[in-house]
Amino acid sequence: MVKKISSVRRIIPKLPDVKKHAIRLSETTFKETKRANVFFSGIGDFFLFFWLTIKAAFSGGFEFQEFLRQCYQIGNKTLPLISITGIVIGLVLTIQSRPVLVDFGAESMLPAMVALSIIREMGPVVTALICAGKIGSGMGAELGSMKVTEQIDAMEVSSVNPIRYLVVTRVLAATLMIPILVLYADALGILGSWAGANIKGNVTFVLFFSQAFSAISFMDFLPAVIKTFFFGAAIGFVGCYKGFTAGRGTESVGKAANSAVVLASLFVILIDLIAVQITDML
Repeated sequence: MVKKISSVRRIIPKLPDVKKHAIRLSETTFKETKRANVFFSGIGDFFLFFWLTIKAAFSGGFEFQEFLRQCYQIGNKTLPLISITGIVIGLVLTIQSRPVLVDFGAESMLPAMVALSIIREMGPVVTALICAGKIGSGMGAELGSMKVTEQIDAMEVSSVNPIRYLVVTRVLAATLMIPILVLYADALGILGSWAGANIKGNVTFVLFFSQAFSAISFMDFLPAVIKTFFFGAAIGFVGCYKGFTAGRGTESVGKAANSAVVLASLFVILIDLIAVQITDML
């Protein structure tokens, strides 16, 4: 009997502490529940902000002067970066594709292949991603700083709808200007492809562009243009949303700009994926 009691006493200290495990489990459950609440509340705030933006866009009092200013900010100040990007896209595609086509004896297909690649996919997506980095971060930082300095609160006190004045104008400007920037980048990309084709060859300007555009149909051009409007709307909306939901500290401005770039780039990729699937079904 004494041996049994002593053996039980040796086993009891080795048993798990049920109370500690219960406390750890409750703390873990609380943390996961808190994360889930933050996640779903963020989704709710996102769609609520989207609804308020749509409502403000279709109500009266459109800020035309602010819209023109945002078009200038988005379009004109992004031209140098888009110009370099477009030319580099055409040069890289031509230089990388030419040896492969030469091996297959299809060098004459180089202008058509590069033009289709740029117009269908490379031009819109790369330009939209660059705009997401420049425009999205700019909107997030600008509106975030306005939130920190309480300028948005001052607009509400002054009976000015900040969503109509700040958000709607920026979203519409991005929706309008990014397709124009994409078309500009496409043209420069094909021009850069012609320059790349002449590095190791001798192709006239007229011959290159006639071969390039002879392979492009209206259905190649239309879906690529339509999806750029959605790219612009997504970039503008995400940048404004991140700026409006920034915290009160100065550190939150950088976080808003950074998260705006990441989320806008993700939206561009997802929209492109959906657009490709819809185009394949047509």
